[in-house]
Amino acid sequence: MEHLFSPWRFRYVTQPKGENGCVFCRIVESDPAEDEEHFVLARADHHFVVLNIYPYTTGHLMVVPYQHEAHLSRLPQEALGELAQLAARAERLLIDVYRAEGVNLGMNLGQCAGAGIQEHLHLHAVPRWCGDTNFMTVTGRTRVLPEELRETWRKFHGRI
Repeated sequence: MEHLFSPWRFRYVTQPKGENGCVFCRIVESDPAEDEEHFVLARADHHFVVLNIYPYTTGHLMVVPYQHEAHLSRLPQEALGELAQLAARAERLLIDVYRAEGVNLGMNLGQCAGAGIQEHLHLHAVPRWCGDTNFMTVTGRTRVLPEELRETWRKFHGRI
């Protein structure tokens, strides 16, 4: 097995969190009229879907529960079902809009598991294509995103 190291992310995942509280809770409490400003794509009964503002690839989105919870096992049954439904819709959206050849769906629960925001769980949906990585990420510590986040929001909004 080969390993790809990304040491530049260590500073991000271990940095002290801001004093402004939880970024996801701020979105939950925001006015839905501000959804475009926060890159919120949809609001359901128990979750919202939002673009990741630090994406791995264009189209990287997240499904986030309204409930401020770090543990998946503590979400109500209805929320767990909705999470699975929204993950399936996110997969379909990434395939339909960006012709993704694959999709990574995942959660990092806890700091040692790589959670950048460990106190409020969230599911990542990352579109993938064969050959979608290159030397820029490894040697240049740079991600190449071919599309501005606002354009991605426009393509997705109202479709999930």
